Amino acid sequence: MDFKRMFRSFRFAGKGLYQLALQENNAKFHLLATVLVLMGGGYFHLNTVEWCLVTFAIVLVWAAEAINTALEVLCDRISTQKDPMIGKVKDLAAGGVLVCAMGAFAVGVFIFGPRILAFFQG
Repeated sequence: MDFKRMFRSFRFAGKGLYQLALQENNAKFHLLATVLVLMGGGYFHLNTVEWCLVTFAIVLVWAAEAINTALEVLCDRISTQKDPMIGKVKDLAAGGVLVCAMGAFAVGVFIFGPRILAFFQG
């Protein structure tokens, strides 16, 4: 096993996540949502299964956003002119992120909804 090569791969991946989180507007929203959800999970003392579901939802959205951003960058590199096929690719990728985000939101409603209602009802 080539640890030097593996470390370099992790460094490149970290660079990509850094660029994603700090340069993409949608990713900034996802970062804020991630922090709030993690804080909420700590506050409401989620159990192990709930933490697993929340973690999976967060990871799914971040992975979809990373793939979407990579496709957008690649499409922009291929052509800066308006191209219907490139537009379709971008729309499909964005739609994938939306589906993942809606699923994550649903997980959040199921897990946090009753706790938030109970909190405000005293």
